[in-house]
Amino acid sequence: MLLSTRPAQMKEWETELTRWRAELNIPFQLRVDPAEISPEDVDMLVLNPVAGIRDLAPYRGVKAVQSIWAGVEGLLANPTLPEEPVLCRMVEPGLSEGMTDYIVGHVLRHHLGIDRCVRESMAGNWAPAVPPLSRDRKVGVLGLGALGADAARMLARLRFDVAGWSRTAKSVDGVTCLHGAKGLDEILARSEILVTILPSTTETRGILNARTLALLPRGAVIINPGRGPLIDDDALLAALESGQIAHATLDVFNEEPLPASHPFWRNPQVTVTPHIAAETRASFAARVVVEQIGRMIRGEPLWHIVDRSLGY
Repeated sequence: MLLSTRPAQMKEWETELTRWRAELNIPFQLRVDPAEISPEDVDMLVLNPVAGIRDLAPYRGVKAVQSIWAGVEGLLANPTLPEEPVLCRMVEPGLSEGMTDYIVGHVLRHHLGIDRCVRESMAGNWAPAVPPLSRDRKVGVLGLGALGADAARMLARLRFDVAGWSRTAKSVDGVTCLHGAKGLDEILARSEILVTILPSTTETRGILNARTLALLPRGAVIINPGRGPLIDDDALLAALESGQIAHATLDVFNEEPLPASHPFWRNPQVTVTPHIAAETRASFAARVVVEQIGRMIRGEPLWHIVDRSLGY
C-alpha cells in the first residue's frame, strides 16, 4: 500500500495505520515514499485528492484507489486516474460527527438569532427578540448521504421540523424525505434554513441558482458545508442584495482558498469559514483503510465504491 497525503499529516497517518495493522492483524507493507516501491508492486493507493501524488499513470496495476476524503471529484478530474481499479470514498465516524457538529452549530446560531443579539449587545443596545421554538423552525437538508443523513437525524432530535432531499428516494428516521425534481422544489419552498451537503457532480453544480433561490421563503438562511460549486455565486449575491436570502454561511467555495478580491469577504450577510466543517481524522480513517486492505486480501467487496458515472 502506498500512502500519499500532506507532509504535515503523514506522520500521524503512518502511526495510525501501523497501530491498526497490528490491532486487526492484517498483513501488508506500508510505503509513504514513492521512490521506495515500484509502481507495479502497489496494490492499493491511499490518496489525498489534492495534496498527494498527482501523476497516477504509473500505477495502472493497482486494485483499488482509496480516497481519504469523502468527496472524490478531485480524483475523478485527474486525467491520469486509471480506469481499471475500483475507486472508494472515505466514510468514517469522525467525518460524520465533525460535519454534524458544524451544521447543528450554525443552524442553532441562525435559529436563535445569535448574530443579531451579539451585534446589538456590542452596540450597547438592550433589544430582546424571542426566537420560535425549534419545533416551529423548518430546516431543509439537501443531500441524504452518510453525512447529510447524520446531520438531519441530529437536527430532528433537537425537535426541528426537518426535511431532506436526495436524487433518489431515501428514508431517514424523523425526517420528511423528498426526492427528484418535484421534491427539490418542495423542500426549497418550505426551508427557512437550508443546508447543502451534496457531492459536486454534473447534476448538482449550480443547484442553487437564480431560479431555485427564488423558491425559498423570503429571508431564508443558507448553510453550505458541502461543495462550493453547488452555488452560483452571482445568483447568491443578488439574492442577498434583494433580501430574498438573509444570510449565507459558507465553508466551501468555487475557488479555494477564497480569493481576497471575492465579494463574499466584504458582504456583512456572508459568513466565511475556511473549509473546516469535516476534516478526515487519521485516528478514525486509518482503521477504515486497514479494514479495506483486509477485505481486498480476502477477496471481499470493498466498501463505499464510487460510481464514476454519477461522481460519488
